[in-house]
Amino acid sequence: MELTNLTAISPVDGRYRKQVAHLGEYFSEYALMKYRVIVEIEYFLFLADKKFFRLNVKARQHLRKVAAEFSIDDAQQIKDIERVTNHDVKAVEYFLKEQLDKAQAAEAKEWIHFGLTSQDINNTSIPLSWKNCMEHDYLPMLINLQSNLLTLAKQWKDVSMLARTHGQPASPTKLGKELMVFVERLENQVQLFSYIPYAAKFGGATGNFNAHKIAYPKKDWVALGNEFVENVLGLQRMQFTTQIEHYDNLAAHFDALKRINNILVDLCRDIWTYISMDYFKQKVKKGEVGSSAMPHKVNPIDFENAEGNLGMANALLEHLSAKLPVSRLQRDLTDSTVLRNLGVPVAHTVIAIKSLEKGLSKLVLHEAKLKDDLENNWAVVAEAIQTILRREQYPNPYEALKELTRGKSAITKQDIHSFISSLKVSTAIKQELKAITPHNYTGVNPGY
Repeated sequence: MELTNLTAISPVDGRYRKQVAHLGEYFSEYALMKYRVIVEIEYFLFLADKKFFRLNVKARQHLRKVAAEFSIDDAQQIKDIERVTNHDVKAVEYFLKEQLDKAQAAEAKEWIHFGLTSQDINNTSIPLSWKNCMEHDYLPMLINLQSNLLTLAKQWKDVSMLARTHGQPASPTKLGKELMVFVERLENQVQLFSYIPYAAKFGGATGNFNAHKIAYPKKDWVALGNEFVENVLGLQRMQFTTQIEHYDNLAAHFDALKRINNILVDLCRDIWTYISMDYFKQKVKKGEVGSSAMPHKVNPIDFENAEGNLGMANALLEHLSAKLPVSRLQRDLTDSTVLRNLGVPVAHTVIAIKSLEKGLSKLVLHEAKLKDDLENNWAVVAEAIQTILRREQYPNPYEALKELTRGKSAITKQDIHSFISSLKVSTAIKQELKAITPHNYTGVNPGY
Protein backbone atom coordinates (compact mmCIF):
# COMPACT_ATOMS: atom_id res chain seq x y z
CA MET A 1 0.00 0.00 0.00
CA GLU A 2 1.37 3.39 -0.99
CA LEU A 3 2.20 5.72 1.90
CA THR A 4 -0.16 8.69 2.09
CA ASN A 5 -1.75 10.71 4.89
CA LEU A 6 -4.60 8.19 4.80
CA THR A 7 -2.46 5.04 4.86
CA ALA A 8 0.22 6.10 7.37
CA ILE A 9 0.34 3.93 10.48
CA SER A 10 1.25 6.81 12.79
CA PRO A 11 -1.06 9.85 13.02
CA VAL A 12 2.09 11.97 13.17
CA ASP A 13 2.70 11.06 9.51
CA GLY A 14 -0.99 10.78 8.70
CA ARG A 15 -3.78 12.78 10.29
CA TYR A 16 -1.47 15.44 11.76
CA ARG A 17 1.11 15.51 8.95
CA LYS A 18 0.44 19.15 8.00
CA GLN A 19 1.01 20.30 11.56
CA VAL A 20 4.41 18.64 11.98
CA ALA A 21 5.82 18.26 8.46
CA HIS A 22 8.41 20.97 9.21
CA LEU A 23 10.00 18.69 11.82
CA GLY A 24 11.25 16.56 8.96
CA GLU A 25 14.07 19.10 8.67
CA TYR A 26 15.41 17.82 11.99
CA PHE A 27 14.28 14.25 12.53
CA SER A 28 13.63 12.46 9.23
CA GLU A 29 15.97 10.00 7.53
CA TYR A 30 16.78 12.80 5.11
CA ALA A 31 17.60 15.12 8.03
CA LEU A 32 19.89 12.56 9.65
CA MET A 33 21.79 12.21 6.39
CA LYS A 34 21.96 15.99 5.98
CA TYR A 35 23.40 16.55 9.45
CA ARG A 36 25.87 13.70 8.99
CA VAL A 37 27.01 15.31 5.75
CA ILE A 38 27.36 18.68 7.50
CA VAL A 39 29.48 17.22 10.32
CA GLU A 40 31.68 15.20 7.95
CA ILE A 41 32.28 18.24 5.77
CA GLU A 42 32.96 20.53 8.71
CA TYR A 43 35.48 18.05 10.13
CA PHE A 44 37.14 17.62 6.75
CA LEU A 45 37.48 21.39 6.33
CA PHE A 46 38.67 21.73 9.92
CA LEU A 47 41.53 19.32 9.21
CA ALA A 48 42.37 21.26 6.07
CA ASP A 49 42.42 24.50 8.03
CA LYS A 50 44.77 22.87 10.54
CA LYS A 51 47.15 22.10 7.64
CA PHE A 52 46.85 18.31 7.75
CA PHE A 53 46.47 18.46 3.96
CA ARG A 54 46.03 20.94 1.15
CA LEU A 55 42.62 21.57 -0.34
CA ASN A 56 41.93 23.60 -3.44
CA VAL A 57 39.42 26.45 -3.37
CA LYS A 58 37.11 24.74 -5.87
CA ALA A 59 36.76 21.66 -3.66
CA ARG A 60 36.15 23.77 -0.59
CA GLN A 61 33.42 25.76 -2.34
CA HIS A 62 31.86 22.62 -3.75
CA LEU A 63 31.64 20.94 -0.33
CA ARG A 64 30.19 24.08 1.22
CA LYS A 65 27.52 24.02 -1.47
CA VAL A 66 26.79 20.33 -0.88
CA ALA A 67 26.23 21.02 2.83
CA ALA A 68 24.14 24.15 2.25
CA GLU A 69 22.00 22.71 -0.54
CA PHE A 70 21.72 19.09 0.53
CA SER A 71 18.67 17.72 -1.26
CA ILE A 72 16.33 14.76 -1.32
CA ASP A 73 18.16 13.56 -4.42
CA ASP A 74 21.44 13.67 -2.48
CA ALA A 75 19.84 11.65 0.31
CA GLN A 76 18.61 9.11 -2.23
CA GLN A 77 22.15 8.80 -3.57
CA ILE A 78 23.37 7.98 -0.07
CA LYS A 79 20.53 5.48 0.33
CA ASP A 80 21.54 3.79 -2.92
CA ILE A 81 25.13 3.50 -1.68
CA GLU A 82 23.88 2.07 1.62
CA ARG A 83 22.20 -0.78 -0.25
CA VAL A 84 25.71 -1.92 -1.15
CA THR A 85 27.58 -1.02 2.06
CA ASN A 86 24.77 -2.03 4.42
CA HIS A 87 26.16 0.76 6.63
CA ASP A 88 24.53 4.16 6.77
CA VAL A 89 27.48 6.29 7.93
CA LYS A 90 29.93 4.59 5.54
CA ALA A 91 27.49 5.45 2.75
CA VAL A 92 27.81 9.13 3.69
CA GLU A 93 31.59 8.84 3.57
CA TYR A 94 31.49 7.30 0.07
CA PHE A 95 29.01 9.94 -1.09
CA LEU A 96 31.39 12.72 -0.02
CA LYS A 97 34.35 11.01 -1.66
CA GLU A 98 32.36 11.05 -4.89
CA GLN A 99 31.81 14.78 -4.35
CA LEU A 100 35.58 15.26 -4.08
CA ASP A 101 36.00 13.40 -7.36
CA LYS A 102 33.59 15.87 -8.93
CA ALA A 103 35.60 18.76 -7.46
CA GLN A 104 38.85 17.26 -8.82
CA ALA A 105 40.25 16.77 -5.34
CA ALA A 106 40.53 12.98 -5.29
CA GLU A 107 43.91 13.21 -3.54
CA ALA A 108 42.13 14.47 -0.41
CA LYS A 109 39.49 11.71 -0.24
CA GLU A 110 41.04 9.73 2.60
CA TRP A 111 40.74 12.75 4.90
CA ILE A 112 36.98 12.28 4.83
CA HIS A 113 36.06 10.53 8.12
CA PHE A 114 39.74 10.50 9.16
CA GLY A 115 40.27 8.58 12.41
CA LEU A 116 36.57 8.51 13.18
CA THR A 117 34.00 5.89 14.05
CA SER A 118 30.33 6.15 13.11
CA GLN A 119 29.34 7.42 16.54
CA ASP A 120 31.63 10.44 16.20
CA ILE A 121 29.30 11.45 13.39
CA ASN A 122 26.04 10.27 14.94
CA ASN A 123 26.78 11.72 18.36
CA THR A 124 27.49 15.13 16.85
CA SER A 125 24.92 15.26 14.05
CA ILE A 126 22.01 14.13 16.24
CA PRO A 127 22.65 16.61 19.08
CA LEU A 128 23.20 19.32 16.44
CA SER A 129 19.83 18.60 14.83
CA TRP A 130 18.24 18.39 18.29
CA LYS A 131 19.78 21.74 19.27
CA ASN A 132 18.54 23.40 16.08
CA CYS A 133 15.02 22.07 16.60
CA MET A 134 14.90 23.16 20.22
CA GLU A 135 16.30 26.65 19.57
CA HIS A 136 14.64 27.42 16.24
CA ASP A 137 11.31 25.66 16.63
CA TYR A 138 10.26 24.19 19.97
CA LEU A 139 11.36 26.90 22.42
CA PRO A 140 10.00 29.80 20.31
CA MET A 141 6.69 27.93 20.05
CA LEU A 142 6.57 27.35 23.80
CA ILE A 143 7.50 30.96 24.57
CA ASN A 144 4.76 32.12 22.19
CA LEU A 145 2.24 30.00 24.11
CA GLN A 146 3.50 31.51 27.35
CA SER A 147 3.11 34.99 25.83
CA ASN A 148 -0.48 34.25 24.83
CA LEU A 149 -1.24 33.07 28.37
CA LEU A 150 0.27 36.31 29.70
CA THR A 151 -1.97 38.32 27.37
CA LEU A 152 -5.06 36.50 28.67
CA ALA A 153 -3.85 36.92 32.26
CA LYS A 154 -3.60 40.68 31.76
CA GLN A 155 -6.98 40.78 30.04
CA TRP A 156 -8.63 39.00 32.98
CA LYS A 157 -6.44 40.47 35.70
CA ASP A 158 -9.33 42.01 37.64
CA VAL A 159 -11.90 39.23 37.16
CA SER A 160 -12.77 37.77 40.57
CA MET A 161 -13.33 34.03 40.69
CA LEU A 162 -14.27 31.46 43.28
CA ALA A 163 -11.26 29.24 43.99
CA ARG A 164 -11.65 25.55 44.64
CA THR A 165 -9.33 23.46 46.77
CA HIS A 166 -10.10 19.74 46.93
CA GLY A 167 -12.94 20.66 44.56
CA GLN A 168 -14.64 22.68 47.31
CA PRO A 169 -15.31 26.45 47.39
CA ALA A 170 -12.28 28.27 48.81
CA SER A 171 -10.96 31.80 49.27
CA PRO A 172 -11.64 33.74 46.06
CA THR A 173 -8.91 34.56 43.58
CA LYS A 174 -8.43 36.42 40.32
CA LEU A 175 -8.70 34.61 37.01
CA GLY A 176 -5.66 36.46 35.67
CA LYS A 177 -3.54 35.36 38.61
CA GLU A 178 -4.52 31.73 38.06
CA LEU A 179 -3.20 31.96 34.50
CA MET A 180 -0.05 33.68 35.79
CA VAL A 181 0.65 30.50 37.75
CA PHE A 182 1.20 28.73 34.41
CA VAL A 183 3.11 31.66 32.90
CA GLU A 184 5.58 31.54 35.80
CA ARG A 185 5.88 27.77 35.78
CA LEU A 186 6.69 27.72 32.08
CA GLU A 187 9.19 30.55 32.45
CA ASN A 188 11.01 28.68 35.22
CA GLN A 189 11.20 25.47 33.21
CA VAL A 190 12.42 27.23 30.06
CA GLN A 191 15.18 28.73 32.18
CA LEU A 192 16.13 25.33 33.58
CA PHE A 193 16.07 23.86 30.07
CA SER A 194 18.51 26.55 28.89
CA TYR A 195 21.10 25.45 31.46
CA ILE A 196 21.41 21.94 29.99
CA PRO A 197 24.30 21.63 27.51
CA TYR A 198 23.91 20.06 24.09
CA ALA A 199 26.49 17.32 24.58
CA ALA A 200 28.48 15.47 21.94
CA LYS A 201 30.93 12.59 21.73
CA PHE A 202 33.96 12.93 19.47
CA GLY A 203 37.00 10.78 20.16
CA GLY A 204 37.33 7.80 17.87
CA ALA A 205 36.39 4.16 18.19
CA THR A 206 36.33 3.94 22.01
CA GLY A 207 36.65 7.59 22.93
CA ASN A 208 40.45 7.77 23.26
CA PHE A 209 41.53 9.20 19.87
CA ASN A 210 43.44 5.93 19.33
CA ALA A 211 43.68 6.20 15.55
CA HIS A 212 44.36 9.92 15.64
CA LYS A 213 47.24 9.56 18.09
CA ILE A 214 48.88 6.65 16.28
CA ALA A 215 48.89 8.69 13.07
CA TYR A 216 49.93 12.02 14.61
CA PRO A 217 51.35 11.34 18.09
CA LYS A 218 52.56 14.91 18.63
CA LYS A 219 49.17 16.52 18.05
CA ASP A 220 46.99 17.50 21.00
CA TRP A 221 43.91 15.65 19.85
CA VAL A 222 41.86 16.45 22.93
CA ALA A 223 42.35 20.16 22.29
CA LEU A 224 41.61 19.72 18.58
CA GLY A 225 38.49 17.67 19.34
CA ASN A 226 37.27 20.28 21.80
CA GLU A 227 37.92 23.08 19.33
CA PHE A 228 36.05 21.32 16.53
CA VAL A 229 33.01 20.29 18.54
CA GLU A 230 32.68 23.47 20.57
CA ASN A 231 33.85 26.23 18.20
CA VAL A 232 32.78 24.78 14.86
CA LEU A 233 29.63 22.81 15.75
CA GLY A 234 28.55 24.80 18.81
CA LEU A 235 28.13 21.71 21.00
CA GLN A 236 29.84 20.68 24.24
CA ARG A 237 32.29 17.81 23.90
CA MET A 238 32.20 15.23 26.67
CA GLN A 239 35.79 14.51 27.75
CA PHE A 240 35.44 10.89 28.87
CA THR A 241 33.25 8.61 26.78
CA THR A 242 33.01 5.09 25.46
CA GLN A 243 32.31 4.62 21.76
CA ILE A 244 29.09 6.57 22.28
CA GLU A 245 28.02 9.70 24.08
CA HIS A 246 26.51 8.78 27.42
CA TYR A 247 23.31 10.76 26.72
CA ASP A 248 22.92 12.04 30.27
CA ASN A 249 22.39 15.62 29.12
CA LEU A 250 20.06 14.53 26.35
CA ALA A 251 18.10 12.58 28.97
CA ALA A 252 17.98 15.77 31.05
CA HIS A 253 16.45 17.54 28.04
CA PHE A 254 13.82 14.81 27.79
CA ASP A 255 13.04 15.11 31.49
CA ALA A 256 12.73 18.88 31.12
CA LEU A 257 10.31 18.41 28.24
CA LYS A 258 8.30 15.99 30.36
CA ARG A 259 8.01 18.56 33.16
CA ILE A 260 6.91 21.22 30.72
CA ASN A 261 4.39 18.83 29.20
CA ASN A 262 3.04 18.02 32.67
CA ILE A 263 2.51 21.74 33.27
CA LEU A 264 0.59 21.91 29.99
CA VAL A 265 -1.50 18.87 30.98
CA ASP A 266 -2.35 20.70 34.21
CA LEU A 267 -3.35 23.76 32.19
CA CYS A 268 -5.50 21.68 29.84
CA ARG A 269 -7.35 20.08 32.73
CA ASP A 270 -7.94 23.39 34.51
CA ILE A 271 -9.31 25.12 31.41
CA TRP A 272 -11.39 22.02 30.58
CA THR A 273 -12.88 22.17 34.09
CA TYR A 274 -13.59 25.90 33.86
CA ILE A 275 -15.43 25.24 30.59
CA SER A 276 -17.46 22.48 32.25
CA MET A 277 -18.29 24.93 35.06
CA ASP A 278 -19.51 27.39 32.42
CA TYR A 279 -16.85 29.97 33.31
CA PHE A 280 -15.90 29.95 29.65
CA LYS A 281 -17.96 29.66 26.51
CA GLN A 282 -16.26 28.70 23.25
CA LYS A 283 -16.44 30.46 19.92
CA VAL A 284 -18.22 28.31 17.36
CA LYS A 285 -17.34 27.89 13.72
CA LYS A 286 -20.08 27.56 11.13
CA GLY A 287 -20.44 23.99 9.92
CA GLU A 288 -18.70 22.36 12.88
CA VAL A 289 -20.41 19.60 14.86
CA GLY A 290 -19.83 19.03 18.58
CA SER A 291 -21.61 15.70 18.87
CA SER A 292 -23.00 13.19 16.38
CA ALA A 293 -26.15 12.90 18.50
CA MET A 294 -26.48 16.09 20.59
CA PRO A 295 -26.70 19.21 18.41
CA HIS A 296 -26.26 21.66 21.32
CA LYS A 297 -22.78 20.53 22.34
CA VAL A 298 -19.58 22.53 21.93
CA ASN A 299 -16.95 20.18 23.28
CA PRO A 300 -13.56 21.33 24.65
CA ILE A 301 -11.85 19.08 22.10
CA ASP A 302 -8.73 21.22 21.66
CA PHE A 303 -7.77 20.80 25.30
CA GLU A 304 -8.59 17.08 25.19
CA ASN A 305 -6.53 16.64 22.02
CA ALA A 306 -3.63 18.51 23.62
CA GLU A 307 -3.80 16.42 26.79
CA GLY A 308 -3.81 13.17 24.84
CA ASN A 309 -0.83 14.16 22.70
CA LEU A 310 1.11 15.38 25.73
CA GLY A 311 0.57 11.98 27.31
CA MET A 312 1.88 10.23 24.20
CA ALA A 313 4.90 12.53 24.14
CA ASN A 314 5.71 11.91 27.80
CA ALA A 315 5.44 8.14 27.48
CA LEU A 316 8.05 8.22 24.71
CA LEU A 317 10.23 10.78 26.49
CA GLU A 318 10.22 8.57 29.58
CA HIS A 319 11.55 5.63 27.58
CA LEU A 320 14.15 7.79 25.85
CA SER A 321 15.46 9.29 29.07
CA ALA A 322 15.56 5.90 30.81
CA LYS A 323 17.00 3.89 27.92
CA LEU A 324 19.64 6.02 26.24
CA PRO A 325 22.05 6.48 29.19
CA VAL A 326 22.31 2.69 29.56
CA SER A 327 24.67 0.76 27.25
CA ARG A 328 26.64 -2.46 27.69
CA LEU A 329 30.37 -1.88 28.21
CA GLN A 330 31.86 0.38 25.52
CA ARG A 331 28.62 0.23 23.50
CA ASP A 332 25.77 -1.81 22.18
CA LEU A 333 23.45 -0.89 19.33
CA THR A 334 20.22 -0.40 21.30
CA ASP A 335 20.62 3.38 21.18
CA SER A 336 20.63 3.47 17.38
CA THR A 337 17.01 2.55 16.71
CA VAL A 338 15.82 4.50 19.75
CA LEU A 339 17.55 7.71 18.61
CA ARG A 340 15.69 7.54 15.32
CA ASN A 341 12.50 8.21 17.27
CA LEU A 342 13.54 11.56 18.77
CA GLY A 343 11.16 13.42 16.51
CA VAL A 344 8.07 11.46 17.53
CA PRO A 345 7.59 12.91 21.05
CA VAL A 346 8.52 16.35 19.70
CA ALA A 347 5.82 15.95 17.05
CA HIS A 348 3.18 14.99 19.62
CA THR A 349 4.27 17.96 21.75
CA VAL A 350 3.98 20.34 18.79
CA ILE A 351 0.52 19.00 17.97
CA ALA A 352 -0.47 19.53 21.60
CA ILE A 353 0.81 23.10 21.76
CA LYS A 354 -1.01 23.98 18.53
CA SER A 355 -4.22 22.47 19.93
CA LEU A 356 -3.75 24.44 23.14
CA GLU A 357 -3.23 27.66 21.18
CA LYS A 358 -6.38 26.98 19.18
CA GLY A 359 -8.41 26.21 22.29
CA LEU A 360 -7.24 29.33 24.11
CA SER A 361 -8.14 31.48 21.09
CA LYS A 362 -11.74 30.19 21.23
CA LEU A 363 -12.36 31.02 24.91
CA VAL A 364 -15.05 33.57 25.69
CA LEU A 365 -15.31 34.64 29.33
CA HIS A 366 -18.74 34.07 30.88
CA GLU A 367 -18.32 36.63 33.63
CA ALA A 368 -21.93 36.41 34.82
CA LYS A 369 -21.39 32.79 35.83
CA LEU A 370 -18.25 33.67 37.81
CA LYS A 371 -20.19 36.39 39.64
CA ASP A 372 -23.08 34.03 40.37
CA ASP A 373 -20.76 31.42 41.85
CA LEU A 374 -19.19 34.02 44.13
CA GLU A 375 -22.58 35.33 45.21
CA ASN A 376 -23.78 31.81 45.99
CA ASN A 377 -20.79 31.06 48.22
CA TRP A 378 -20.74 33.61 51.01
CA ALA A 379 -19.23 31.01 53.34
CA VAL A 380 -15.82 31.73 51.79
CA VAL A 381 -15.59 35.04 53.67
CA ALA A 382 -15.51 33.10 56.96
CA GLU A 383 -11.72 33.00 56.75
CA ALA A 384 -11.59 36.77 56.42
CA ILE A 385 -13.93 37.37 59.36
CA GLN A 386 -12.16 35.01 61.74
CA THR A 387 -8.77 36.50 60.81
CA ILE A 388 -9.91 40.03 61.67
CA LEU A 389 -11.43 38.73 64.89
CA ARG A 390 -8.08 37.10 65.74
CA ARG A 391 -6.47 40.46 65.19
CA GLU A 392 -8.94 41.97 67.64
CA GLN A 393 -8.27 39.13 70.12
CA TYR A 394 -11.87 38.02 70.00
CA PRO A 395 -12.27 34.69 71.86
CA ASN A 396 -12.41 31.51 69.72
CA PRO A 397 -13.23 33.16 66.36
CA TYR A 398 -12.34 30.10 64.25
CA GLU A 399 -14.67 27.90 66.26
CA ALA A 400 -17.48 30.45 66.03
CA LEU A 401 -17.21 30.62 62.21
CA LYS A 402 -16.90 26.86 61.98
CA GLU A 403 -20.18 26.50 63.89
CA LEU A 404 -21.85 28.97 61.54
CA THR A 405 -20.62 27.59 58.21
CA ARG A 406 -19.26 24.04 58.27
CA GLY A 407 -21.46 21.47 56.55
CA LYS A 408 -24.29 23.91 55.89
CA SER A 409 -26.03 23.59 52.54
CA ALA A 410 -26.04 27.31 51.86
CA ILE A 411 -24.73 30.37 53.67
CA THR A 412 -26.14 33.66 52.43
CA LYS A 413 -25.09 37.25 52.75
CA GLN A 414 -27.89 37.67 55.31
CA ASP A 415 -26.53 34.78 57.40
CA ILE A 416 -23.06 36.33 57.46
CA HIS A 417 -24.32 39.82 58.29
CA SER A 418 -26.61 38.53 61.03
CA PHE A 419 -23.65 36.74 62.57
CA ILE A 420 -21.52 39.89 62.38
CA SER A 421 -24.31 41.93 64.00
CA SER A 422 -24.39 39.48 66.93
CA LEU A 423 -20.69 39.88 67.66
CA LYS A 424 -19.56 41.82 70.73
CA VAL A 425 -17.22 44.11 68.83
CA SER A 426 -17.25 47.81 68.01
CA THR A 427 -19.44 49.31 65.32
CA ALA A 428 -16.33 50.14 63.28
CA ILE A 429 -15.21 46.51 63.31
CA LYS A 430 -18.71 45.37 62.31
CA GLN A 431 -18.65 47.81 59.38
CA GLU A 432 -15.22 46.55 58.39
CA LEU A 433 -16.48 42.96 58.44
CA LYS A 434 -19.65 43.71 56.51
CA ALA A 435 -17.63 45.38 53.77
CA ILE A 436 -16.06 42.01 52.95
CA THR A 437 -17.73 40.14 50.08
CA PRO A 438 -16.83 37.06 48.03
CA HIS A 439 -16.19 39.47 45.14
CA ASN A 440 -13.59 41.63 46.88
CA TYR A 441 -11.94 39.09 49.18
CA THR A 442 -9.31 38.24 46.59
CA GLY A 443 -6.06 39.12 48.35
CA VAL A 444 -3.09 40.77 46.67
CA ASN A 445 -3.33 41.44 42.94
CA PRO A 446 0.28 42.23 41.94
CA GLY A 447 1.21 43.88 38.68
CA TYR A 448 2.20 41.74 35.71
